Amino acid sequence: MDRSRWLAERRVAVERAYTAESATYDDGYDPATPIHRRFVARLIETVPPGGAVLDAACGTAPYAGMVLEAGRAYVGADQSAGMLQQARQKWPEARFEHVGLQELAFDTTFDALMCTDAMENVPPEEWPFVLSVFERALRPDGHLYITVEEIDRRELEEASAKARAESVPAVFGELVEGDTAGYHFYPDRQRVDGWLADAGFLPVDGADEWLDGYGYRHVLMRTSR
Repeated sequence: MDRSRWLAERRVAVERAYTAESATYDDGYDPATPIHRRFVARLIETVPPGGAVLDAACGTAPYAGMVLEAGRAYVGADQSAGMLQQARQKWPEARFEHVGLQELAFDTTFDALMCTDAMENVPPEEWPFVLSVFERALRPDGHLYITVEEIDRRELEEASAKARAESVPAVFGELVEGDTAGYHFYPDRQRVDGWLADAGFLPVDGADEWLDGYGYRHVLMRTSR
């Protein structure tokens, strides 16, 4: 199978999976760990009173309340109509846009941008473009907070071997099994750091968090403009 076609199918599968589970996504589940909330709070602190925050791939908007309660404007964007429906019901005073990461078209609009628990759905070919979209959306000296999901390398090696055996056009780091909503990509840290630097971001802070069988790398950056 052609890789570009395969990736397009994977993106559709991800959107369908999140939309299918959107009505019950929040039932007994809170994606926001204490470290997530600490970094979101730090991000909000970088925004002047009355400033604006973009939550890219917002899902059901678990952080909208933190932004609004701090007196900042909140805009959530997601490619899943089902997730946005749930978000709008929870936060009718907030603004939401039905758009994927790859189609964001904001230009120096926001003081800060967060993208949590979502970059794992972006393939390696599109990481540089998505980060450039984030950078363009931010005002000078704007801040970016992203999470990068990580798993044990042995899982990636097993998935890579299985993909080769089945002639699936996946590259190392891509998984389409288990709890991946149809597709996950786990890039190594050096690669992520290079992409962020190339997009014009400078490091501010970071933290590692390991949960049950997977972990997050929390990264806070600012634009070099």
